[in-house]
Amino acid sequence: MPLFGSLLSKGLKIGNLKPQKKKTPFELQKKELAKLLTKAKVTQFGQHYNFHDILHQFGEKKSATFYEAWKKQVPVFNYNKLFDEWWYRSKAGEHDVTWPGRVKYFALSSGTSEASTKHIPMTVDMLKANKKTSMRQMMTLSQYDLPPAVLGKGILMLGGSTKLTKIDTYYEGDLSGIQASKIPFWFQIFYKPGKRIAKERDWNHKLEEITKNAAKWDIAFIVGVPAWLQIMMERIIEHYQVKNIHEIWPNLSVFVHGGVSFEPYKKGFEKLLGRPITYIETYLASEGFIAYQIGPKKHTMKLSLDTGIFFEFIPFNEKNFTSEGEVIPNPETLMIHEVEEGIDYALLLSTCAGTWRYLIGDVIRFENKEESEIIISGRTKHYLSLCGEHLSVDNMNRAIQLVSEELNISISEYTVAGISHDSLFAHKWFVGTDDAIDKEVLRTRLDETLKELNDDYRTERTAALKNVLLEVLPVNAFYKWMESKGKVGSQNKFPRVFKKTQLEEWERFVEGYRK
Repeated sequence: MPLFGSLLSKGLKIGNLKPQKKKTPFELQKKELAKLLTKAKVTQFGQHYNFHDILHQFGEKKSATFYEAWKKQVPVFNYNKLFDEWWYRSKAGEHDVTWPGRVKYFALSSGTSEASTKHIPMTVDMLKANKKTSMRQMMTLSQYDLPPAVLGKGILMLGGSTKLTKIDTYYEGDLSGIQASKIPFWFQIFYKPGKRIAKERDWNHKLEEITKNAAKWDIAFIVGVPAWLQIMMERIIEHYQVKNIHEIWPNLSVFVHGGVSFEPYKKGFEKLLGRPITYIETYLASEGFIAYQIGPKKHTMKLSLDTGIFFEFIPFNEKNFTSEGEVIPNPETLMIHEVEEGIDYALLLSTCAGTWRYLIGDVIRFENKEESEIIISGRTKHYLSLCGEHLSVDNMNRAIQLVSEELNISISEYTVAGISHDSLFAHKWFVGTDDAIDKEVLRTRLDETLKELNDDYRTERTAALKNVLLEVLPVNAFYKWMESKGKVGSQNKFPRVFKKTQLEEWERFVEGYRK
């Protein structure tokens, strides 16, 4: 395998030298929408919304008249609207509903805002598109100056079960499970935990099996959601009675993460390491492989503009969204050439899985428009603005990171809710840490840090936002709540913002947990 690693390293460098066709983001996206419409014009959806007529507007190279026709013809969809009007037919086995053919796979997505569990179509074309973007991410490894031997070591991918559930005419499961079940034969040499353990559906049993086998594996790469990988490493360290994970996996060099911001987890995560490793962020959602980090020292990800996804952007402001994060009918939407750097946008996706003008729920921000480089700044419904404080998940994550470093504690989980306070408002925080901390000190420092990060928050703290309340809980309380919801492991994430009904349920759980 060291020989293979050396060959792979050379292959990556050669691949990176391959000249890329230089097109503007607008040209790439115009072509991508044309391809999607051309293929889907024969579907029930395509005929209903006259894709054939829209395609007639694709003429002059620099013209955007096609986009005006597209916006006029096809409405914006959230999950409930798209499923209730169209996807339920695909789920029932109908052909050619929103994409040609019959949908064989549905990815189960944890519903934090609409349906409790979302069924997202996963077509053969989308699986191919995801693989294409994955290969592009892999090609960037040559920029990280990794030893050739590392590239021949094991890759541990901690995801959902690859044993999918057969339901009538389709299979369903976590996206990570669907993707892992399609791993090519040559990759099996490196892939851990291997086919047998990967099929395990019981999360705790899967962790036990990984822990028992960990010492046999030479792992250089780990891939997954930070919280669950941290739990896995803690178990391995405890089982083998070692000081850190590098005593078990001395070649561990790269952590590929996505799904949530890594900032709140970083301090606790690094306590488990024996030396620094490389972090690579990826943006793979159930709806598609949206973006990926293209090199070291980058804090941004590059949108994948020519792999089966057409992007639109809704300015995330009070003009387009209610205070509850609901999009208004007919919001302002922009193409990629119309966006501005430093502005928050909610993402709309149209894809080769038969997703059309679909509000994914994520909020992004362009850091480099020319290179289409973004950061994820939050969720449309994981956002607080009771009285104009405009507090985003990006603000919250950054505050948690800064306060953790300042107080030298590890905060692995948190959530916050907006509540009534006397005749005005307050924010109520629930913070998960196993370190000793003075609750009042933590509350004060979080409040002061958020004032520094967000001018609107600072202003409202002198007006309608009258107080900040805080409870400290063991980290395990958050994971126990997830377990009670059947949302343990792989793709599941703890909500960063609780609305009223969720908050009441969470507070009842916390009361029971404390007892």
